[in-house]
Amino acid sequence: MGTSSIKIKYLYHSGFLVETDNNLLIFDYYQGPVESLVRESPKNIFIFSSHSHPDHFNPVILEWQKNKPDIQYIFGYDINVPQKNKNINFLSPYEKLEIGNLKIKAYNSTDLGISFLVQDEEIRLFHAGDLNWWYWIDTPAEMMKAEKDFKEEVQKIKGETIDIAFFPVDPRLEENYSAGAEYFIQELAPRIFIPMHFADSPEITNKFEDKMKNCPSQILKFSQVGQELIL
Repeated sequence: MGTSSIKIKYLYHSGFLVETDNNLLIFDYYQGPVESLVRESPKNIFIFSSHSHPDHFNPVILEWQKNKPDIQYIFGYDINVPQKNKNINFLSPYEKLEIGNLKIKAYNSTDLGISFLVQDEEIRLFHAGDLNWWYWIDTPAEMMKAEKDFKEEVQKIKGETIDIAFFPVDPRLEENYSAGAEYFIQELAPRIFIPMHFADSPEITNKFEDKMKNCPSQILKFSQVGQELIL
């Protein structure tokens, strides 16, 4: 990641604030302590929402531009907003966008919307949105399709350098909670892996960290809303 510093703040569920030397990046805001920081920060602010599920997109984020008209929004193609301002950007899978000093590429999801690969100077971040191996106990055909769709998408990402990955570790999948994360780490080996999408069950991150103690990625876990780590 070079010499740049980075601060990560856990907002809730799949929501994170990433502060780099020049920018504030907010991913999949649902709820959490961030509005005052957005209002007061002198840095460039970029708001990412991967898709329209309400636990990944809260329309309140559009209110923030009233005090910060230079905010830039980067949304998955399925999100509908009433205003089509020039600071609202929509991406479909595999589209690219350069805005400010960011280089952004969208990848697909195995649910709604997209996932994000974002380069900020030397730091390369991947936020999965709802990209995951949704390994529900289902019909054999549906389970095979879920596996195929997920693994094919990961292979499209393979070859990208990822410094920090935010990726679902969802306890609702029961014994399969870590299947997608394990395959993602196996194939892409992000330097740092941060579990997300666990809502009010942060204890799953302890279980995951223990399971993955010998994996090639460093597992960083957030257990409390508002928790910050500086890298």
